[in-house]
Amino acid sequence: MAKSKRYAGQHIGDKAAGSKAGKSPTGKPGRASAAKQGPGEKAFREYEAEPQEFIENRIEGKNPVLEALKSGRTIEKLLIARGSSEGSVREIIKRARERKIVIQEVDRQRLDELCQSGAHQGVVAFVTPYSYATLDDLLERAADKGEDPFIIVLDGITDPHNLGAIIRTAECCGTHGVVIPKRRSVGLTPAAIKASAGAVEYLPVAKVTNIASALEELKQKGVWVAGADMEGAGYTRQSLTGPIALVIGSEGEGIGRLVKEKCDFLVSIPQRGRVESLNASVAAGVLMYEVVRQRGWAEGFGRDSAN
Repeated sequence: MAKSKRYAGQHIGDKAAGSKAGKSPTGKPGRASAAKQGPGEKAFREYEAEPQEFIENRIEGKNPVLEALKSGRTIEKLLIARGSSEGSVREIIKRARERKIVIQEVDRQRLDELCQSGAHQGVVAFVTPYSYATLDDLLERAADKGEDPFIIVLDGITDPHNLGAIIRTAECCGTHGVVIPKRRSVGLTPAAIKASAGAVEYLPVAKVTNIASALEELKQKGVWVAGADMEGAGYTRQSLTGPIALVIGSEGEGIGRLVKEKCDFLVSIPQRGRVESLNASVAAGVLMYEVVRQRGWAEGFGRDSAN
């Protein structure tokens, strides 16, 4: 089926993927004077005061923090639950000490109050805000590997767990990056980073002002744009080889009209049940691995294949 043919239809998205709102700290700052508070404590207070939904400078959970340390991410302060001594926590502390990172032991309840992901596992790291990539960075990444661009574009994903899961699968599939919009979308919050299992440390994420404009830019640079849509052609019947950008729609709304108009073609995933749509991260995973299959990457996949 020719790539130039277009299809109209519904959406593949996550209609009912809700997430718990992050908890705000309930404890009030102590009465210690500013003169008695070190730089680390002052930063800690500043982080506590930030609105939870906008926090992108905190990582929660053992594996995400460990991957951040391994990747060389700048970590300003590390909080460890008092009494934590399991193997992975010891490795985190060892690596942090080697990098001379400030380490503070706190009560687990303190971490519970601070935690947004709901699963800090006794470890929270304060980091420099994530440095978002550009579209050119993603294309250069593909060129450096001698591969056709393979990019995931997310049209307004608002559930951080979906975002993290998609980034995790995208990294495992060897894609060259993920694109998200600046507005009406979740960013790299602690919950998203936790759900990515550390994949955000290895896969670039680009944040753009307008998804439709970004797709037009990719098309001008030779990338075909495929949108996930319920009335598109079956995904196994459509060629997904060559330079490709997969567009996944938002929870409940699917791909926006203007974004859909920018797609070169639409693909769908067959469903036999009564539920209207697949979860956005599940749909993304199915389509990403179809690209992997069609490119013939599956046979050579291994731990070193994405490096």
